[in-house]
Amino acid sequence: MEATPDDPRSREARRYVKALREFYGLVLLSFAVVAVTGAVNVLTSAGRWWFLWVALGTAVAVLFSGVRLLGRSRLFGADWEARHIQRYLERDR
Repeated sequence: MEATPDDPRSREARRYVKALREFYGLVLLSFAVVAVTGAVNVLTSAGRWWFLWVALGTAVAVLFSGVRLLGRSRLFGADWEARHIQRYLERDR
């Protein structure tokens, strides 16, 4: 069975792939920011490692984004939505 653009599973797959692409972009951006701030830190004040706070902040952002992405696709995906919609409709009968 081939998915059509209007198919709910196809829409969900597009949303997931878009979120995954944005997550990969965030990871690359985080590496770049940490690398640049690390270089600036080493060149300006090598005795104080303030760029580690930047690294911690970006790591937390990547962690939360990854958990949200994983949670949406695994825990609260289209199957989860379909089950809860079905339960809700059965409850109203």
